[in-house]
Amino acid sequence: MTGRKAEADGGSRCSCTALRKATRRVSQLYDAALAPTGLKTTQRAILAQISRSEASTVGALAEALVMDPGALAHTLKPLERDGLISIEVDPNDRRSRLIALKRKGRGKLAETDDCWARAQASFESALGRVESTALREALSFLISDDFVDSFEKGLSASSD
Repeated sequence: MTGRKAEADGGSRCSCTALRKATRRVSQLYDAALAPTGLKTTQRAILAQISRSEASTVGALAEALVMDPGALAHTLKPLERDGLISIEVDPNDRRSRLIALKRKGRGKLAETDDCWARAQASFESALGRVESTALREALSFLISDDFVDSFEKGLSASSD
């Protein structure tokens, strides 16, 4: 079964669609696991990235998270409103904003650790430890510059 017939029956040859569906499903599961903390998976990932990099600009944080800067700015608003992060003008570049994790944000991130660890263990149990490791390695390649270069070369070659 190929093409539109496979898609109509629920299958898809589109890697992007399959990745998006998988991302939504896994995010739903992790969001449910994190629900007692009041944070969503994306918010936890942002707090964790900020904690690793200390003060960061919106652009640098967006790049590290492979997010659109506009979408990131939207997602940062509730974190700032709730006192988990601060967003200040960069004294070295007034056009930029520096994002830093506040004490309350560090506490909230720590509060999510047990829920996240249970979700991660459940994921690995359901998929398998070896498969989980292989999946993370494949996904790491997909976000790499090497993959982007290969993908773009493939597009160029097919349009010639």
